Amino acid sequence: MIWIGLTLFYGLAKGAREICKKKALMKSSVIEVLFFYTLISFVVVIPEVRNAAGLTLKQFGLVFLKSFVIFVAWICSFKAIKKLPVSVIGVLDLSRILFATLMGMIFFSETVSVMGAVGLILVSAGLVMLPIPKAVALRRAQAANPKVSPIRERLNIGYVILALVNCILNAVSGTLDKYLMSGTDMTSGQLQFWYMLFLLIMYGLYILVKEVKIKKDGKEDLHMINWKNLVKNYWIYALAVLLVLADRALFIANADPNSKVTVMTLIKQSGCIITILGGKFIFKEKDILYKMICAAVIIAGIVIATVW
Repeated sequence: MIWIGLTLFYGLAKGAREICKKKALMKSSVIEVLFFYTLISFVVVIPEVRNAAGLTLKQFGLVFLKSFVIFVAWICSFKAIKKLPVSVIGVLDLSRILFATLMGMIFFSETVSVMGAVGLILVSAGLVMLPIPKAVALRRAQAANPKVSPIRERLNIGYVILALVNCILNAVSGTLDKYLMSGTDMTSGQLQFWYMLFLLIMYGLYILVKEVKIKKDGKEDLHMINWKNLVKNYWIYALAVLLVLADRALFIANADPNSKVTVMTLIKQSGCIITILGGKFIFKEKDILYKMICAAVIIAGIVIATVW
């Protein structure tokens, strides 16, 4: 049952990455963290270059598409986690199951049973429940003081939307992974090497084309990343190592003939517990019990949809 342990490691590492993202973004900007994070991750997978050759033009095209999807997804994810509580991100991330199921129905003609539909309804209900406390608090504040503006709450909703867009795009990426790993003869090492290389190029071009302004010593400079701050931002190193190790663990688990996709899908969601607890003990966030209840509703839906 080694594959169960590997999948559990992936899920826990995924939750720990969200905490590392939040910490890293307290010291550096979104684009700084994204570029340096991707750079370190690529350096770690460079040994795979010995196995990287031999892909067809179609495979290169699909890997490039996957990289672009992740490129946009990570921008949405990092912008959202910079502004939202990490515990909220952990619960929202569970919506990937809903989107992944829809992708399977659309692209792989997979069907959903009655219990699967019940599970999806529970997943949706848990996500709908999540913003209720803030909405209630805003209404009470407005009732007590009509001058209270809902603008900040609307901005938070905007970041929630960014988090959900990230989940949708990750579901698209997962669909591409399934096709590339099962529909072609591509190896996990080849996929990991090329998509990290394409991502690094994309974030580099983003910095140049958008003329990103990044603060350095209190000033705004064009085309300049504060390398001194980045090198000392050790959370980025942790992010990169966790990404590479978790992905490799998942690849090995998938290669085990005894592994079951439905069980793995469920185990992967263990990461939300790490983010919720991290929100409580590391970031001192509020409404943790309510968020745990929302997560429990969503996980119950996942169990019903995957086990029965």
